[in-house]
Amino acid sequence: MAVWVVGGRLGLRGCFGTYRLLCSRFQSRDSQNVEDEDRIQPSSKTPKIPKIYTKTGDKGFSSTFTGERRPKDDQVFEALGTTDELSSAIGFAMELITEKGHTFAEELQKVQCTLQDVGSALATPRSSAREAHLKRTAFEAGPILQLEQWIDNYSRQLPPLTAFILPSGGKSSSALHFCRAVCRRAERRVVPLVQMGETDANVAKFLNSSQIRGHEGRKSRKNIQEK
Repeated sequence: MAVWVVGGRLGLRGCFGTYRLLCSRFQSRDSQNVEDEDRIQPSSKTPKIPKIYTKTGDKGFSSTFTGERRPKDDQVFEALGTTDELSSAIGFAMELITEKGHTFAEELQKVQCTLQDVGSALATPRSSAREAHLKRTAFEAGPILQLEQWIDNYSRQLPPLTAFILPSGGKSSSALHFCRAVCRRAERRVVPLVQMGETDANVAKFLNSSQIRGHEGRKSRKNIQEK
């Protein structure tokens, strides 16, 4: 069983039995094309696996991408944590969706990748960032336009809404509604940072387009009913 570590100052660190990297930019150079057997065989040439724990946060502080130390309950880390929770919820929903053969799993993967960029932007508070930091973590409008195209596409496939929707309709549909709710909470955590000028307004705009999770939930439910 392979153990992968994605670490750094953002606190993106964890062990996984089965792990699928979606974005090559987060993939370490020495981890490509390496089989499990090659990793676990002892050798003097085997790179040392970094520890999962660092103890640097034991006193209740953590570092942003700029190197600034902030309390772990700071608004920046609240937004980061909720965004991470959203990505995890989407990953869970993807497994259910794939089992049912729905067609929008690839879109969810793209959203997860974009959430990594959201995290980078959030972890770079403008009040302590240098120009080099801001260039590396700038959040462009492209993903927002992509989401809007998907929403328009699903809107054409679904009947108009005439009443409030109960978040249900099967496992995959319910999982997507849960993603929608978590995304709304992530948006509420990000808005204050935008208002303070600490992060790009495009981050909040991207999360505001989370209604696509509801559209996908409706689409998933519709597919089940048609079958």
